[in-house]
Amino acid sequence: MTDAAPPSIADAVRQRLARRHRAEGRFQAFGIGAIVLAIAFLAVLLGSIGIQAVGAFTQYTLTLPVTLERETADPRGDMTEASLRRGSYNTLIQRSLQEEFPAAASRAELRELFGLYSGLNAASIMNRVVENPSLVDTTIDVTMPVNHEIDLYLKGVTVEESMAPGSGTVQADGVEGAILLTSDTPAFASAIDRIRQQASEARADILESAARLEARAEGGETRDAREAALAAAARAREDAARFDDVIDPETIITLGPRTASLLIRINGGVVAVETLAPDGRSAQGRALLPLESAEPSPVWSEWVIETPASGRRITDQQAVYARALEERGMVSSRFNTLLFLNADSREPELAGVMGAFIGSVLTMLVTMLLAVPIGVGTAIYLEEFAPKNRLTGFIEVNINNLAAVPSIVFGLLGLAVFINTFGMPRSAPLVGGFVLALMTLPTVIISSRAALRAVPPSIREAALGVGASRTQAVFQHVLPLAMPGVLTGSIIGLAQALGETAPLLMIGMVAFVADAPSLGLSGLTQPSTVMPVQVFLWSGASERAFEMRTAAAILVLLTLMILFNAAAIVLRRRFERRW
Repeated sequence: MTDAAPPSIADAVRQRLARRHRAEGRFQAFGIGAIVLAIAFLAVLLGSIGIQAVGAFTQYTLTLPVTLERETADPRGDMTEASLRRGSYNTLIQRSLQEEFPAAASRAELRELFGLYSGLNAASIMNRVVENPSLVDTTIDVTMPVNHEIDLYLKGVTVEESMAPGSGTVQADGVEGAILLTSDTPAFASAIDRIRQQASEARADILESAARLEARAEGGETRDAREAALAAAARAREDAARFDDVIDPETIITLGPRTASLLIRINGGVVAVETLAPDGRSAQGRALLPLESAEPSPVWSEWVIETPASGRRITDQQAVYARALEERGMVSSRFNTLLFLNADSREPELAGVMGAFIGSVLTMLVTMLLAVPIGVGTAIYLEEFAPKNRLTGFIEVNINNLAAVPSIVFGLLGLAVFINTFGMPRSAPLVGGFVLALMTLPTVIISSRAALRAVPPSIREAALGVGASRTQAVFQHVLPLAMPGVLTGSIIGLAQALGETAPLLMIGMVAFVADAPSLGLSGLTQPSTVMPVQVFLWSGASERAFEMRTAAAILVLLTLMILFNAAAIVLRRRFERRW
């Protein structure tokens, strides 16, 4: 019996080639998968930010005809700028709103009515009057953003509501104040069913929470923990018991802050229902918007605000005022220019990124003027002229180490040196530029040295061979060829500095700044903030409207970063030379 013949060399080569091709295929698949995964993560990131930011780019505004009465706009009566600036323009806005809703007379009703806008909008009227005093004793149209809670409500962000046409004929026994609505048919039966279902679901959720608390109390490790859990469970069961009357089919339904709100639109008015008869044939309530008549009407509708009053920050009355103004064409949605033209504000509807944008421009201008020339000059000296000894080696090691230092350390350095030692102003673009320049210098130096080192030695040798000096060879031959890499590294370093927050927090640029700095030399020492810090401030604000503006500010910052990187690509291609 003979042994099997060994495989031929050709077969072995084919097997090795097949294994290598399979390995290359797997590597390519992994690479493509990594690229697809990165693109997917980027799409999710930008998509989530974009979805959150959409609402910030539109804004509901209120347009009112405001009569500039002389005794209110010009309290001194001399038409001087000082007198016009002392005018009570907010009072003029309030009078204009009262003319739209003359039935609003009580203090509570007026407070809700005037809560449709921010009193800071009066400053825009004052500025118009100061610029053109002839507007006094005339009526002008004033367009202002509505209150941020009203804006979110009209966008459908914070409140769930529905409107449906009613069935049957309903009659009111009055046109304002307390009103009884009656019908020959169970006209309110559908609303009763909806309210009972919502109350039943809320009651079940509360009882489930109470059961979890009681179970936690049984397994509590200490007596205090058990007593606290049992007390919380008892309170939850008390809250659940409040829905019993609403769920009981034989009991008059009383609507309150924990139930949905039922509004009846009839005869040009709105009635907020407070109690409902179990048979659905009558409802007792009060007029939020006076009715035009008390005649029986077959045309009416149910307006159900499903979010309970305890879970929202606007009242039924404010919702009625907002919808009424919208139907009259006085409230409309438009592009939010204030987001780009205003500086920061405590009122979300008036807050914008202009102040932070100008602060970023001034800060990056100082950073660029310091970091790029010094960094490139240092790189040229170390790479082309410095002797190779221990001193230059020590300097190179420290430059490389500085590139890895946390950015907040540079903020501490700026606080100790520039502010505490030299007394420079806090929260100023000048100081911020100095700090970011220190942070960017190692990046610029390292990238510039790498670009100079990439130039072939033959370029230097050829220049020196034809009689050029060392300086001429570097600045006329080597540096132009290294310029694409130098510019790319410098711009990427500046883009990194643009997104920094930590070092600027240490020098006070986290302060609230209501006025944008001037776009000039004087603005370098004025209080300011920058885009990353503005994002940080808005992200910590309690108002929900700032969530949208935070996402919008992030998009603006990303746009600036993309422009920086695009500039790096363009400049690289512009100065690129082949050899």
